[in-house]
Amino acid sequence: MSINSMDKIKYDAQGLIPAVIQAPDGEVRMVGYMNAESLDLTLATGWVTFWSRSRNQLWVKGETSGNRLKLQDVFLDCDGDTLLVLAEPAGPTCHTGASSCFDGLAPVAWLGHLERTLRERKAGAGPDGSYTQKLFHRGPERIGKKVVEEAGETAIAAMALLMEPTLGRREDLINEAADLLFHLDVLLVSQGLGLKDLAEALKARHKG
Repeated sequence: MSINSMDKIKYDAQGLIPAVIQAPDGEVRMVGYMNAESLDLTLATGWVTFWSRSRNQLWVKGETSGNRLKLQDVFLDCDGDTLLVLAEPAGPTCHTGASSCFDGLAPVAWLGHLERTLRERKAGAGPDGSYTQKLFHRGPERIGKKVVEEAGETAIAAMALLMEPTLGRREDLINEAADLLFHLDVLLVSQGLGLKDLAEALKARHKG
C-alpha cells in the first residue's frame, strides 16, 4: 500500500475503517476493522491485525488458533473508507471452522477451493489411488493428453449444440467444458501454476 494511499484513508469517528479480507482465489473470508495502529502492524509484520471493538484492543487474526492471515497486498476503495486486504489464509478463517464467515462459495471462488484440493492431492493427501492422484503420478505428458482429449470433446459438443440447440445439448457442452477446465487445472498444478496465473496473464493483455 503506497504512502499516498494511506494519506487518503478516511477513518470513521471511532478511528476505524472496515477491512474486507479476500484470499488469493477470490473468496471473501471475513470483514474486520482496523485503526491506524493495526494497519501499521499489518504492513510491518505481514500478519493481518485488527482492532477488536468488543475487547477494545489489537488482535492478530489466528494468533491463538494458528489460522493466521499472511498479508499479500492492501487496496483502498475509491471513496477511501474501505480496505480490501488480500491475504493467504493458514487454515479456516471463520470461528465456526468454516473457510469463510460467509455461507457458501461463489462459483468462481469455488474454483479456488477445487485448486486447493488438487494441490493436496498432488502432495499425496486424500484417498489413496484417487483418479487425481493417478494423474499426477503419471506426469504432465499423460495429463496433457487428457487436456487435448477433453478439448476435442468440448469442441464436438459445441458443434452439436449449434446444430441442435436443445437443453440437453447445452448441458453436454457444460459438462465437457467442465471436464476440460478440471484437467487443465490439474496440468497447471502439476507444473506449480494455477488459474490465478492465467487470470493475471489475461488481465495484462486486456488493460482497457
